[in-house]
Amino acid sequence: MAAEMENHDLLPKLMQNLDRHLIFPLLQFAADEEDASPDITKAKFELLKTTNMTDYVAQLYCEIEGAEEPPKEYATKRSEVLARLEKFEQDTEKITDLLSREDVVTSLRSDKVANLEFLKKEHDVTIEMVNVLYDFGNFQYSCGNYGAASELLYQFRVLSTDNDKVTAATWGKLASEILTTNWESAMEEVNKVKESIDTKLFNNPLAQLTHRTWLLHWSLFPFFNYEPARETVCELFFSAPFINTIQTACPWLLRYLVAAVVTNRSRSRNTGQHQKQLKDIIRIVKQENYEYNDPVTDFIKALYIDFDFEEAQKKLSEAEAVLRSDFFLNNSSDAFVEAARHLISESYCKIHQRIDIKDLSARLGLDQDEGEKWIVNLIRDTRLDAKIDYKEGTVIMNHPQNSVYQQVIERTKGGFFRTQVLSAAVAK
Repeated sequence: MAAEMENHDLLPKLMQNLDRHLIFPLLQFAADEEDASPDITKAKFELLKTTNMTDYVAQLYCEIEGAEEPPKEYATKRSEVLARLEKFEQDTEKITDLLSREDVVTSLRSDKVANLEFLKKEHDVTIEMVNVLYDFGNFQYSCGNYGAASELLYQFRVLSTDNDKVTAATWGKLASEILTTNWESAMEEVNKVKESIDTKLFNNPLAQLTHRTWLLHWSLFPFFNYEPARETVCELFFSAPFINTIQTACPWLLRYLVAAVVTNRSRSRNTGQHQKQLKDIIRIVKQENYEYNDPVTDFIKALYIDFDFEEAQKKLSEAEAVLRSDFFLNNSSDAFVEAARHLISESYCKIHQRIDIKDLSARLGLDQDEGEKWIVNLIRDTRLDAKIDYKEGTVIMNHPQNSVYQQVIERTKGGFFRTQVLSAAVAK
């Protein structure tokens, strides 16, 4: 089982598309799962040794080597970091003080060139001083001071006309908001990055593909940690450019999209929208099955493509274990199982006239008493036209039948219009 779970571990694929600071929470989760494995500690050390988080890196070194004190080089680097921090604070003191003054901020407009001219004329601010904000923001980020980094990168972005640096600052601010778990601001940055990809890279398809791949991975953090983001990010994933990116560059993200669609069943107020998303994810899972599959996507395949209820139950059990070992989906595992059981029940009820409660309970992974309560709740909550025969231990479904005439009307509804279109095309 452990070897099978290892096969479904997406950490190596996710790491390729995340900033090193964003990888750290995933490694920490893996360490908690494996009771602080030495390999995880070494991975953390390799990940962070090039950053300015000197105290923590020194601590990791001592853990790995079993030493009481780190080498002197760590103390030297710590002193250098503190000296640079002090220098940056001195170099940015004037501009940060100005940008904290209400009278200065209210004088700024959306025109960055005009803002720079105003600050230069009234307060002797130079473009070099603005660029130091960017460098200081990066430095604070490297030190792990994500709140300070976010503020500095925001101030830089307000004033700078350097498109490349502004784009980099937006990515940096997004990472900083994620790492401070400021999800509302993180979603604002997701939208800014998306807009930047669509506009500034419109004539570079390869760069767009790369940046969209990164954004899909980064947006997993708010996607599964911030309830209001769920619908917005779901729409992002399903939009044509991003679903194409998933199919082309990162099909493993289908696990997260399937999990989101299944768990959205109970969240979504718009039933029609959820049904559309479910149809879309079924189609995409079918198309990409040769490229990527795991128990989560296999559950959809078994239930909606193969119509194999026994296999769906088996895959649901496997999917639960996969979700519990996944950093992003760990907290959604119970909701996924609950929603998946509803989907199995609904599908099973649609194609059967008389249902054995014991049999359906087994398919849901429940004992007979639990299954009976489940089915009663299902009928009540979804208002299925059904009744339970407790004596026989069955559920009797009342499926309304369309008349033959109604079926003919439905099938030929668009025939006349299509005939007219074809006639017009032939006439041309």
